[in-house]
Amino acid sequence: MATKHAVEQGLLHQIYPSLYGDAFDQADMDRRFIRLVETHQSLFSQASPSLFSTAGRTELGGNHTDHNLGRVIAATINLDTIAAVTMRDDQKIVLTSEGYPAVEVDLSNLEVVESEKNTTEALVRGIAFAFSKRGLRIGGWQANTTSRVLKGSGLSSSAAVEVLCGTIFNHLYNDDALSPVDLAIIGKFSENTYFGKPSGLMDQMACAYGGIIGIDFADEQKPVIEPIQYSFSQQGYHLCIVDTGGNHADLTPAYASVPIEMRKVAAYFGKDHLRQVDRNTFFQALPELRLTLSNDRCLLRAMHFFQENARVENMLKALANDDINSYLSLVRQSGESSFCFLQNLYPSFFPEEQGLSLAIAMTKSLLGSEATVRVHGGGFAGTIQAYVREHELNQYIQGMEAVFGKGSVTPIAIRSKPACCIAE
Repeated sequence: MATKHAVEQGLLHQIYPSLYGDAFDQADMDRRFIRLVETHQSLFSQASPSLFSTAGRTELGGNHTDHNLGRVIAATINLDTIAAVTMRDDQKIVLTSEGYPAVEVDLSNLEVVESEKNTTEALVRGIAFAFSKRGLRIGGWQANTTSRVLKGSGLSSSAAVEVLCGTIFNHLYNDDALSPVDLAIIGKFSENTYFGKPSGLMDQMACAYGGIIGIDFADEQKPVIEPIQYSFSQQGYHLCIVDTGGNHADLTPAYASVPIEMRKVAAYFGKDHLRQVDRNTFFQALPELRLTLSNDRCLLRAMHFFQENARVENMLKALANDDINSYLSLVRQSGESSFCFLQNLYPSFFPEEQGLSLAIAMTKSLLGSEATVRVHGGGFAGTIQAYVREHELNQYIQGMEAVFGKGSVTPIAIRSKPACCIAE
């Protein structure tokens, strides 16, 4: 049982390395889980909750390709959302996340509720519906969570919550019948249909699976997963996420324009997604495409898609061959393609604020022109990703935080364990 006393006695010590890599503070993690259990006892008067952990993710390559059935390379990271959970004897979900109002969802109604769009309630209801539609069991539970997945950081805090809720239903009521891939598909469905955000599947997949994975979305209902065992730290590199702050404008139209414009190109060829279009056929048709679509950005974004797809394949080969230099070169190419062709460093309607562009320029200034740096995640605001050598890390953090604020640089590590129940 995950009582406070059990955590104090070292119940979780053996599992910490698979969750947090080799650079974690064991005492800090013990305190974190003890507080989680104490809070559950305070909120729900339940002494022995089950403990769950779902991590955030980092995209390593394949920027904005998943929504057109492309290839992606991503990794589960050591920043996670943890939950203390107990079952209820009714059909109500009660979810209390640290720093946010409590969420309550009655599972007797699993239809889309328009007024819930863009809320956690919508995500929970959509996930429950997806389980029910698959003929799986659902039932009430109560949980409190705390998270180190930075909200709005491109580390997929929303996907972590989706996968966490799916993992709870899966474990409590279905004996872990669903795979990480199934949980990711359910999370995406809920985000698209109930929450109302047109995301791809990569975020949920990387949060659910564990480790570094290549994902081929050619068949979105049966994505092909290629796990890769690799440690950047063993090669002397820290993977760093830099939060540039970003503007507070509604960026949904900027995100949505990317898949829409790529699909406009696909539609010219009578296809739904760019993955279904032959690359050579696309380049041969460029003169007619430009006349017909009257949208050069569509064409540039399509070019990014085709080139990024090939890059992901080569990145996986480089890691499999332990060729870090080739891998880093491909990461730099990915970053340049996102900047020049995908054009997701800042929204076109707000060109005055370019925190991502500034952070990339600063990284090259601090680490040299050959620095390995790229936009991270959806873009338009938020975070960049940089590979920083051990001896340059302190200088890099100081330089970036001088502009973007204390705590804006977060070194991350790869987590090997999938989303799961870690103690009960």
